[in-house]
This record gives sequence, C-alpha cells and structure tokens, in this order.
Amino acid sequence: MHKSINSKYRNLRIVYVIAIVSTIFLGLASRKWGLLLPPFVAHNAGDVLWAMMVYVGFRFLLVRKSTYTAIWLSFVFSFGIEWRQLYQQDWINEIRVTSLGALILGKGFLAVDLIRYTAGIIIATILDKVALHFTLRR
Repeated sequence: MHKSINSKYRNLRIVYVIAIVSTIFLGLASRKWGLLLPPFVAHNAGDVLWAMMVYVGFRFLLVRKSTYTAIWLSFVFSFGIEWRQLYQQDWINEIRVTSLGALILGKGFLAVDLIRYTAGIIIATILDKVALHFTLRR
C-alpha cells in the first residue's frame, strides 16, 4: 500500500512536469506567434498561461497538499510579483530588461494582469481537478 501511494505521487509529479513544460512552450509560442492569433488571445494568453504554470509548479512541489494550498500560493505568488512591479529601481530594472527577467519579474504594474492571473489559476485548477478525477478513479 505504501509503495502504491509513493508511486501515485511520483506519477502525478511526472504529469505536472509535462504540464509545466507544455505550458511554458504554449506561453512562449503565444508571444512569438501572437500575430497569428486572434487579438484577444494574443493580448491575454501569455499572462494566463504564466499563472497556470505557477499553479502547476506549486502542485508539483506540494503534490501531497490540497489543491486549495496550490491555489492560495499561486495567488500570493502571482499577485506579489505584479505588485512588486511598482518597485522601480535601477538594479531591478536592469534585470527586467533581459528576456528572462521580463518573463519572471514583468516590466511594470498592470491591474489587468491580476484578472489574467486569476483566470489562469482558475483554468489550471479546473483542468487539474478534471485530470485528477479521471486518473485517480481507478
């Protein structure tokens, strides 16, 4: 029994890693080929997918915890990053001008991003719940 529980959590972690990599790929693709997407999708997909990746990352790290823990931490982390963008000092702005720095820290505060993050966390939670329902029911 103990072995099957550890196996279940290991398998969930594998699924979460695949979801993280897929979400990162989709997020980067939405930025690179945004002109090929409908404008609404192009403007919002990156931030929605970023928040989804944050949620899945917490699920990966805390696979034994409830989804509510991942939801709460995702909101704290995502909103914290956004609010931190109000802090504009030379040293952090030098990091923000790099591609990786801009992806992680953002460039400036936008209230609409809070809505996008909320949508991403909700979508990721729903997908997670549906996936868990189908994978754990056996």
